[in-house]
Amino acid sequence: MSASVAVYRNIYTEDRFRQAFGADDRPSAGEALRDQLAKRCRCSQVACLHLLNERVPVLKWLPKYKLRKWILGDIVAGLTVGIVHIPQGMAFALLTSVAPVYGLYTSFFPVILYMLFGTGHHVSTGTFAVISLMTGSVVEQLVPAPPALNSSSSEAVEFEAQRIGVASAVAFLSGVMMLCMFGLQLGFLSTYLSEPIIKAFTSAAAFHVTVSQLQSMLGLRLPRYMGAFSLFKTLASVMENLPHTNLAALLISLLCLAVLVPVKEVNARFRQRLRTPIPVEILTVIIATGVAYASSLDSRYDVQIVGHIPAGFPPPRLPALQTVPDIAGDTVAITFVGYAVSVSLAMIYADKHGYAIQPNQELLAHGISNTVSSLFSCFPSSGTLATTNILDSAGGCTQLSGLFTSLVVLIVLLLIGPLFYFLPKAVLACINVTSLRQMFLQFQDLPELWRVSRIDFMVWVVTWLSVVVLNVDLGLAIGVVFSMMTVICRTQRAGCSVLGRASNTEIYRSINNHNKCYEVPGVKILAYNGPIYYGNRSFFKADVNQLLGLTPERIRSHEKARKAREKREREAINTVERGVANMSFSSDNEFFKSEMAEDEVQAVLIDCSSVIFVDVAGAKLFIQMCVQCQKVGMQIYLANCNESVLKILTSSGLMDYMNPQHIFVTVHDAVAHIQHHREKPSETDTMIWV
Repeated sequence: MSASVAVYRNIYTEDRFRQAFGADDRPSAGEALRDQLAKRCRCSQVACLHLLNERVPVLKWLPKYKLRKWILGDIVAGLTVGIVHIPQGMAFALLTSVAPVYGLYTSFFPVILYMLFGTGHHVSTGTFAVISLMTGSVVEQLVPAPPALNSSSSEAVEFEAQRIGVASAVAFLSGVMMLCMFGLQLGFLSTYLSEPIIKAFTSAAAFHVTVSQLQSMLGLRLPRYMGAFSLFKTLASVMENLPHTNLAALLISLLCLAVLVPVKEVNARFRQRLRTPIPVEILTVIIATGVAYASSLDSRYDVQIVGHIPAGFPPPRLPALQTVPDIAGDTVAITFVGYAVSVSLAMIYADKHGYAIQPNQELLAHGISNTVSSLFSCFPSSGTLATTNILDSAGGCTQLSGLFTSLVVLIVLLLIGPLFYFLPKAVLACINVTSLRQMFLQFQDLPELWRVSRIDFMVWVVTWLSVVVLNVDLGLAIGVVFSMMTVICRTQRAGCSVLGRASNTEIYRSINNHNKCYEVPGVKILAYNGPIYYGNRSFFKADVNQLLGLTPERIRSHEKARKAREKREREAINTVERGVANMSFSSDNEFFKSEMAEDEVQAVLIDCSSVIFVDVAGAKLFIQMCVQCQKVGMQIYLANCNESVLKILTSSGLMDYMNPQHIFVTVHDAVAHIQHHREKPSETDTMIWV
């Protein structure tokens, strides 16, 4: 059983519709801008409180905190993440080419600051492998390690101070850049890093991290290579120095991997059943430290150890700001990557749990975190993949979990830190490598990506190869540029299709995809699925000319016929004026009137519903099309134009070449108007069936 509804209404051109349903009085642009500025500049107690709540979100969510419902989950999740932060913070400090204690500092201060200013309830901030690797490249470039350095000498202390000074300067400059971006409301820039780019970038960066840790796992002391092909240079150096492998460090690495990999797999597979993941990293660190202390691995087998970890907080001091000109270029890439990863994580878990984040406020939160933390000997921080996943799976509910995370790190800093003196660096290298498990598993998404979108698959592959072969920051830039090029190519070749009407409906679809939709006789309905601008105007023109058969030969032949007709008309008028009748005039005139056959296209209707914008070059193309179509006896009609497109077309002078009454609200309005005037050319439009 089927039901149908018939609705009769007037045929609406754009002018008619605006007169009937448009706004009576719109404020001018100057008045609207003045009203907005006055509204924003109005100061009151309510406005100040609202601004404070927006900029310091803890004042908004903390009074609404549901103590009985959320506190247990936040405590358990916070303590669990804090335990993971300790070994990972020290491990990622090695990636940054600074002493492990600075990783603990970076796992404390940013966590507290993000809790106050961040909007992501389930985001864990701190050290992140990719950011640490990129920062480490800058540190190695500006403060390269000397050939021989005694770890207990004053030169070593000065060397470490210089390195953390550079790393802190990167954090400071990154924070300042984020604060400037917040002031300019540039949170939307993160959208240029699509999901394929992020996944390919992090997966390729995981290879860089793994290769950079091989020397620590093998007990080798090798220089860090930078720039293009650094991964292959490092691999070649490791292979060349394999005969010098420290067997004790290799054995420690194999044992750690044999423990870490299976337990992490258990945590991943049974995370729904486990209330908290097994803290295998901290257990490994404790056991390895005890064994190294009891066996004197550093003195007997020359195993590299962490060394002295001072207790307490570092005194606040300015970073090495004199290096800002040298680090500015690299810091831009670090800032962009750190913010993009952080806001992507926040959005993922916000969608999962049904709340919203503010991208611009995230800029403020991470900007303050990096700027303030840099004054306490911290390197750049961001949201982290592994600990955010742990925080969510352990039952974290709000940002308050960050308080308990920082408490765990604080206890280590004040009391337990010096006990890790004998911790082998090979253990931290193994923790680094195994923490990248999720990044390596992203290869599993490639078959699905190939099935869904070949272009996104190519973006993934190009980004991955660029990062692996060239470098982290340069590869990311190539990935972003390639992704934007694919967007440009897709808008350039959007494709022009011919629409047909479904019988007894007002629905028009492409005749190529719907074989039961038929063209309206004498009317060619074209739809272009993209913007019309300087980059694709030639493609659009070529498609339209092909579909309409607008060849130069046809235009010239119609021009000749028109001139011949006008000449005959002038001769006929002269003959009548002289009193002599030309009996052949009427037959000739009828010949030219019937020159266009009934089934030939007499009207061209362009459906602009998918044309999101038109620039000046596109508007001039419309004028050119109008002139060419009129030369061959076809009239141009437009339908479904949005306000901005219509404004540009009219401002460019299109109405001087086409009838303003040929612009309609819908395709069906235009078709009904054309058919109505073909049947009854002397009558005005009345009603339309839809």
